[in-house]
Amino acid sequence: MLRRACWLLAIAVFSPNLTQAAGIQFLDPASGLTGAIWYPCAAAAQTVPLGPLAVATGATLRDSLTGVKDCPVAGNRLPLNIISHGRGGWFAGHHDTAAALADAGFVVAAINHPGDNTNDASHRNDLSILATRPADIVRLIDLMLNGWKDSAGIDRERIGFFGFSRGGYTGLVLAGAKPDFRRIARFCPDTEATPACEQFRSGDIPGDPPHDPRINAFVVADPGPTYPFTSQNLAGIKPPLQVWRSELLEGNEDDVAGIARVARSLPGTPDVHVVARAGHWAFLPPCTAAQTASSPRLCSDAKDFDRAAFHDAFNASVVAFFREHLGAR
Repeated sequence: MLRRACWLLAIAVFSPNLTQAAGIQFLDPASGLTGAIWYPCAAAAQTVPLGPLAVATGATLRDSLTGVKDCPVAGNRLPLNIISHGRGGWFAGHHDTAAALADAGFVVAAINHPGDNTNDASHRNDLSILATRPADIVRLIDLMLNGWKDSAGIDRERIGFFGFSRGGYTGLVLAGAKPDFRRIARFCPDTEATPACEQFRSGDIPGDPPHDPRINAFVVADPGPTYPFTSQNLAGIKPPLQVWRSELLEGNEDDVAGIARVARSLPGTPDVHVVARAGHWAFLPPCTAAQTASSPRLCSDAKDFDRAAFHDAFNASVVAFFREHLGAR
């Protein structure tokens, strides 16, 4: 099902509870993962300092979140949602979506993908990162189900995933796609000296990344790169899938045609939304004045596009999709 320019209607069906805030915990450094957990909390909103986890560069400039640090988890048998950021992003890059899901009764966990985040670019351009990212999410789910101090409150049969850009690619793989990394060949002429192309030419091709059948429903926004995917290797995707595409797509690893091709190639009847006049970065939360000043490329939208209004509707639709397929209060 394809939907265009009708996303504002979703505002009418989602009204967050403004009298409480999401609880926020930070992952224990001993886990080897850096990230945060949002969850239902019956307390008024506060400012939660990020301390050494703060990000102070570009459009991700942020030193705090809104929520209640270490608030007791409200409820039990709660569905779990995992968030995967885009290339060079970070765990709080979709904080508004995380908070909306927590307000709706979900536990939400997000990490910095090792080697591909704002503070660590050590493997950002390697071919191998396309295999390690799905493995990162498997590891995070294991941690949430077996190592988080409040794991007893999670319903293990209700797990969802949200991913943006390279996080969207990550979601397609976890859902059952089997990417063919050798298809990078057409982007690697002899003069192309990127780490990924050098690895390809040397035969350093990653093995098959993992799927995760524990995840019951997926939302992906502007997934990329798309070159590893074909209709044949996408056919293994079985869970319900909601796909968001920006009409303009400026700044993505792929282009409008690549995202459209993948959306058309998905099996079944995914819930596909094309967001008119949106660029790729529109899926990031609305920027503060400081963020806009430091990184206008990531914060600027088409003149007739209202990112704040879009996010109200976008988060409403994401919450509604997961409520339908996972259930929540």
